[in-house]
Amino acid sequence: MDSPPLVSVIIVSYQSGPTLARCLEALRTQTFIDFEILLVDNASSDGAPQAAVAADPAIRFLQPGANLGFAAGNNLAAREARGRWLVLLNPDAYARPDWLETLIAGVARHPDVRCFTSLQMVADAPELMDGAGDVMTSAGIPFRGGYRRRLPPRLPEGEVFSACGAATLIDRDLFLSLGGFDERFFCYCEDVDLGYRLRLAGEPTLLLPGAVVEHVGSASTGVRSDFAIFHGSRNRVWTFIKNTPPLLLWLTAPLHVAVTAGLLLLHWRRGDAAPVVRGIRAAFQRQALDPILASRRELQAARRVGSWDILRAMAIDPVAFFGRRIVIRRHRSPTVKPGKAPRSVAA
Repeated sequence: MDSPPLVSVIIVSYQSGPTLARCLEALRTQTFIDFEILLVDNASSDGAPQAAVAADPAIRFLQPGANLGFAAGNNLAAREARGRWLVLLNPDAYARPDWLETLIAGVARHPDVRCFTSLQMVADAPELMDGAGDVMTSAGIPFRGGYRRRLPPRLPEGEVFSACGAATLIDRDLFLSLGGFDERFFCYCEDVDLGYRLRLAGEPTLLLPGAVVEHVGSASTGVRSDFAIFHGSRNRVWTFIKNTPPLLLWLTAPLHVAVTAGLLLLHWRRGDAAPVVRGIRAAFQRQALDPILASRRELQAARRVGSWDILRAMAIDPVAFFGRRIVIRRHRSPTVKPGKAPRSVAA
């Protein structure tokens, strides 16, 4: 067998016909070429994954035979990947030619960092950002920093709370050691949950603003579909309960409830509150919540950093999402508790 590539690019496809071909074409123009592509077909009916593989037999094609969701689909491919680094790429994200080269250059500059995220621009409005890393507020509400805002003249390289799963580079061994994405999430917020677990393990995430993709966003599910709103609402609650350290949990739980109520009111005024209510209700169903609480106990017992390091990475303003603020911190090593190593805590 030939030597393994440095990078494994994972694309999970579901009804991605309008975008998948363009995504793959952008990968074919990369200046960095030491990578393989793993394409997961989540039981699409549009024939796009099959057409892509027919056009490029070098693609490693995985067909689980069912819609596993974004989380489990990526986990499946991560286990099969041969690369030292995993690149998670949405089928509606179009990489600029130097994207992979810039990510790998970031790895060389920051040998102590094992997770990197890209600058995402809006595909049909390239002067606007789709996201400069994910932000977590002190109320436990995540959002994409800079979403639909104009790109500032200078965007620094530095730490963000977590990486958006649409265009992420992560060490494969680290990803697997943490259990990958939590498959209970199915999709939405699974990347924030992983990023939070990385933080608890003392692993920072760096934004590399020179690594650019153009992103459509929710091309398969719809930005404000009931599906997206339900899963986003449910998984946001699970992320907060599962990951927030005990001191922060008790201090910020009232804020989380208040902000969640405010968001519910906004959805009510917009006419789409029903899936929010269903999502929150589903988050607290006993058969679903008990495993989340069990994961919480394991995570908090194994965490390597204190509450201050977590709070320092957040946006202190509990409603910072209203301005879609960008929060980038200067990179520095967290204060890690000795004698603890990351453990696999996911599904």
